[in-house]
Amino acid sequence: MEQKIRVGIVSYLNTRPLIYGLQRLPIKDKIELIEAYPASLADLLKSGAIDLGLVPVAIIPELLTYEINGNYCIGAIGDVASVALFSERHVTEIKKIYLDYQSRSSVQLLKWLVQHHWKIAPEFIEAKDESYIHEIKDDCAALIIGDRALKQRHHSKYVYDLAGEWKAATGLPFVFAAWVSTKKLSNDFIAAFDAANAYGLQHIEAIAAEHDSGLYDLKKYYSVNLSYELDEEKERV
Repeated sequence: MEQKIRVGIVSYLNTRPLIYGLQRLPIKDKIELIEAYPASLADLLKSGAIDLGLVPVAIIPELLTYEINGNYCIGAIGDVASVALFSERHVTEIKKIYLDYQSRSSVQLLKWLVQHHWKIAPEFIEAKDESYIHEIKDDCAALIIGDRALKQRHHSKYVYDLAGEWKAATGLPFVFAAWVSTKKLSNDFIAAFDAANAYGLQHIEAIAAEHDSGLYDLKKYYSVNLSYELDEEKERV
């Protein structure tokens, strides 16, 4: 029996259009899906526990060898909605920022914006668990990613969308994660994998309806906020 390719996927709403196709034949029989949050998937790829992962692009320089596979990613060409700095004060008054422990690329993006775009000098604090979200008060802010960020949008006075801020500062889209492996996979497999990704993106309305919780307009999230095609402009980032 042919050994299955171990595929690491992020367990957030933003990956559901990609997972949708991967859970169906013919690719379903060729892979084993392993869900985790982004920073954890990065560690799994580096340790060899997965063969291919939708991992933060920030970890690529840490890999001895790598391949970026296929034509899809988790990206944005404007506001992404689910990666943001949340605060009760204007960004110029922020003195401390808690960093989401589930993130790698978003942390690097935030630090770039802090230095080059907002030009502030807050203290960075590494969050250890979910309790850090309760520290958003006074001059203390927090970076939150994923589904929790969509929820926090309803509670914080200031929401600084990191992808939107990057676009304003550079004019470029941003890529949060890509399909990365540490060794070359067969062309036939990548073609089938790409086709599965494309299949999910052709069923956005059904996926949005399936996962709708009233938290956010998922049709807008999948078709406007998120940009899944790894095109030439995104490859420049």
